[in-house]
Amino acid sequence: MGFSVGELAPGLEFGARVSGLRLEDLERDDVRKALADLWIDKGVILFRGGESSRQMQVELSRVFGTPEEFPFKESRSEEFPELVNIKYYPEDGTAYEVDGKVIGGWIPWHTDMVYFSKLNRGGILRPHTLPAKGGGATGYADQISAYERLPEDLKARIENLHVVYSADLNYAHARFAGDVQIKFVRGAQSWSRIMKRIYQYPRVIHPMVFTQAETGRKVLNVSPGFAEGVYEMGGPEGDALLQEVVSYCVDPDRTYFHDWEEDDMVLWDNWRTLHCAAGVEPDDTRLMERTTIHGDYALGQDLDGNDKLPRFDA
Repeated sequence: MGFSVGELAPGLEFGARVSGLRLEDLERDDVRKALADLWIDKGVILFRGGESSRQMQVELSRVFGTPEEFPFKESRSEEFPELVNIKYYPEDGTAYEVDGKVIGGWIPWHTDMVYFSKLNRGGILRPHTLPAKGGGATGYADQISAYERLPEDLKARIENLHVVYSADLNYAHARFAGDVQIKFVRGAQSWSRIMKRIYQYPRVIHPMVFTQAETGRKVLNVSPGFAEGVYEMGGPEGDALLQEVVSYCVDPDRTYFHDWEEDDMVLWDNWRTLHCAAGVEPDDTRLMERTTIHGDYALGQDLDGNDKLPRFDA
């Protein structure tokens, strides 16, 4: 094989780096199997120093599943419908004030599309335009190792519990996004159009713990972003429990923040990995393109108005 595999970062419990991968390598069955096995084992793969293009991104995604179109058409690429544009422009971008500083394109720790009952398998992110002033890192946090760090009594408490999620994309409403103060500053046009429709989607629940089918390892299945509370335990008691669990999900000593280089591609397993966007200076520009890899772990449920928690009125 004309590529090599190494660690993502020294001492990191998850992740791998693949160097020198080319489009023609993906035609080989042994290569495809090796990459798929590596993904299940490590959760996050950085592809660097190889071929990088929209075609490569889409074809590489097919190694791990079927690329699907993003449900919000405002964010899709016109040329490649499998690609989602994740963009921030000073003249048309969503910005928040985070702990007193205005940041463009900031996104808290989350699982992609956790506000739907069908949870997509993963995705590949690739930079199109990197911010001129620096910044723009993407954070990743492994939830298999997070579960392993939980105290045994906490594991027992959450084993059969569920978290309620909603499709509220205003992160200033995120109650479990960590020890940060978040204020909404402005929304992109596409963001505003999506927000007008969020109440068309029912709230959902996902289990706090599930077992990775391929390995039998347990996964801490909690997305701080989009979480509204514990389904079986409303009120302060449930909120306190969820806050405690989140502290293990995103332990800063166990996360990886990727500083992007041109032609990088990063694949992550959306069923076991949280990610976030650190954001950019509000007058800078950042454009990323992402594939969404189809899947459904079949554990999410639509609530259809039968949930026990009060709905936030925007």
